[in-house]
Amino acid sequence: MNKNTQCQDERTKKIRKGDKVLVIAGNAKGQTGTVLNFLGQRVVVQGLNMKKKHVKPSERNPKGGILEIEGSIHISNVCVCDKDGAPLKLKIEREANGDAVLYSMKEKERVVYRNLKSPK
Repeated sequence: MNKNTQCQDERTKKIRKGDKVLVIAGNAKGQTGTVLNFLGQRVVVQGLNMKKKHVKPSERNPKGGILEIEGSIHISNVCVCDKDGAPLKLKIEREANGDAVLYSMKEKERVVYRNLKSPK
């Protein structure tokens, strides 16, 4: 595994389905949303990066037409944010029992964001 891949793997551990994220680059810069899906190095965020898809009439969509769906955003263009929409800088730390914890610093105080999977 080269250095770039390792860096991307560290970043992907920090963002999961259901997290609130802030877009930091691109057309949707400054907007926040919830992660719906994770596609490799890309995420689909609810209500952001809307694309138009032309569909033929089918059993599922009898009239056909133009649908608006969320497009994916590269993971480097989003960051985790708190409930107020302020970006968080997350760090990984191992505890004494071997579990990994994601945490952020708020006013010189350590705030645990989430526990990561423990090693096998």
